This record gives sequence, structure tokens and C-alpha cells, in this order.
Amino acid sequence: MNAIAPLHRLRSAWLAVAALPAWILFTPAVHAAPGAHGPNGEHLDAPAATASPSGLARLPDGSVNVPKAAQRRMAIRTLLAAESEAAATVELPGRVIADPNASGRVQTVHGGRIEPGPRGLPLVGQRVAQGELLAHVRHHADPYAQAGQKAQLAELRAQRQIAEQRVRRLEGLEGTVPRKDIDAARTEARMLAERERSIGASLEARESLVASVSGVIARADVTVGQVVAPNDVLFDVVDPSRMLVEAVTADPALAASVGAASLQGVPEASLQFVGGAQMLRDGVLPLIFTVAPGAPLPLAIGQPVTVIAQSNQRVKGIVLPAQAVVRNATNEPIVWIKSGAERFIAQPVRLQALDASTVVITQGLGADNRVVVQGAALIAQIR
Repeated sequence: MNAIAPLHRLRSAWLAVAALPAWILFTPAVHAAPGAHGPNGEHLDAPAATASPSGLARLPDGSVNVPKAAQRRMAIRTLLAAESEAAATVELPGRVIADPNASGRVQTVHGGRIEPGPRGLPLVGQRVAQGELLAHVRHHADPYAQAGQKAQLAELRAQRQIAEQRVRRLEGLEGTVPRKDIDAARTEARMLAERERSIGASLEARESLVASVSGVIARADVTVGQVVAPNDVLFDVVDPSRMLVEAVTADPALAASVGAASLQGVPEASLQFVGGAQMLRDGVLPLIFTVAPGAPLPLAIGQPVTVIAQSNQRVKGIVLPAQAVVRNATNEPIVWIKSGAERFIAQPVRLQALDASTVVITQGLGADNRVVVQGAALIAQIR
């Protein structure tokens, strides 16, 4: 009887186990992945929720389930975060300006009516050479002034004719008339002829407009027959291979610590710091950068840009590609941490831009986090 009791109890235990649902018996234990801890060692992982039948789903806890096949299609790449030091940066508003040594303006001095040059009026984007004739400006004087000039011209013409007749008479009396009288008459006739030509030319005067530098026409505000006023800017000529970027700051000490710089959204543009002004302009200090010459850049004169300037100070953090950082529904910057083979967790972070293509995460990540560096924007779109 004593030997039968243990067998009875063992049989009862097996029957109890058999009565359990099959999904409980074969559900694996949930363990945190190596990259599922925060910067202070806190546990980021939560019990996995059931995914949708398709596999791609936003889980109730905010994480995202992405099957391996979908990860390959979305070209998702991850990187094990490592802390390092990088140069501190500051973002400055700025704009693209023309190099004053490689750009010029074409203006009219006296004003008048526009007449085309030998090649017609130049168009925006047309390349011109220094000294090339672009157009003419025909001057039109005031009617009263023009009438006075015509009257003076007629008087000079009559005086010239009288002087020429006197020269011919004296030349006919050569030998009996002193030589000095003949030379004086000839000089007077030449002087009157020069005055007549000068005033006659002023009645039909036109000003030639020539290119001040070699480059491309950036602005052309003229049409044939247009009447322009004195000092009007008619053409702007710029050299697209020589541009400057003018950034502004309210910190007078920043100019002493600025090194290399880049443009946000234009990673191929390399900037070299020239110097900063020592006088405030509209409450800020201008900082001038040169754009390194090279391939044509997608920049235009007057275009607003954001300058990412590096300083000589160092900052500790985790350097990541800028595309690894996305925005959540509340517009906070986040990165996606891979916490399992198919599970990704959104982690809010604080960051600074290093240049146009990289950032440094200063808060929010730990050294053992596996961060999505490619395809983060696609993961953020999964709902």
C-alpha cells in the first residue's frame, strides 16, 4: 500500500501537466538583449506583445516588430554604439553671398533709353567675359538743355566757317602777312572745329555698358527701349565657382574658437573660416566663410543656409550618422535600438550636430546599445 501511494501522486502530476495549454508549455522565456539597456543600466525591454499575422507591426508598448525578411528588404543596418570624443559644434544661421573680388555690377551713370549690344541683351545664366559689351544707354537731355546745345552748335559752326575763310585769305597773302598771323588763324579754326564736334557728339551720346568681371549673368533687369535712371543696377555678374557664406552670431567670443565648418543639407560643401567682424550689425556679428572650389554646388546667391561650425572644445558622446536620428509623434529626436532579432525600441536622445552628415548623442544611449544607423525612418513609419 505504501509503494502504490507515490505512484498515484506521480500519475496525478503528469495528468496536471498534460492539462496545461500547449502555448504555455512551448513559450520561450523573455530575456533582454545586450542592447536593451539605457545609458544608466535601466531595463528598456518589456514583455513582448503578440505581433500581427503579417509580422510588421507597432506593438502596444510602442516598440516595433520587423521580421528578418522585412529587415533585408528595408536595408536596415545597425551599429554597436561606442562612446568617443568629438569637436563641439554650433549651428549658425547664414546666407550665401558673392565674392566681392569675383563679382560686379553694371550700372548706368547718366540714365537714358536701353539699346541692345552687338549680341543683343544678355540673358540670366549667360556667361560673359570681362570688358564684353552688354548694351548701350542712349542719353536724352532736357528739351530746354537740348535746344541750348543746338543753338550753341549752330553758333560754333558759323564761327568755324568764318575762321576757315580767314585762314584761306591769309594763306593767299602768304609772304606779305606775318607767319604768326597765319598760324594763329589755323589754330583758332581747329579749336572751333573741335568744339563743334564735341557738342555735336553730346547730342547723340550713348553710354556703353560693359561686363566688369568674367562670370555668369545673375540678374538682368532691362528690356529694349526701357528708360533707366542714373545709378540704376542693370546687370549683376557673379563667378559661381567663388562664393562666400556669411553667418551671424551674438557671441563675440565665438570667432576666436571657430575652425572648420559645413552646410546643413549640403555635405559636399567644405567651408573655411575667414574671420569675424568686430562691429555689430543689426545686433549680431557677421562671420565669413569661403566655399572651397570644386564641383558646382546646389547654392545660389542670397540662399539662406545653416552653418555647422566646429569649435576647439571637445564633447563626449556617441557619434552616429545623422540619418539614424528621426522624430517621434511629439517631435522629439529618437533613435531605434535593436532589442532582439526582430524587435526595435524607440529611445529619446539629446544630440549635437557635428557636420552636415553626422551627429553626436550626448544623452540617452548606453555604450552597449545596438542602434539602427540605416533605415530608421522606415521603422518609424510602421504603424
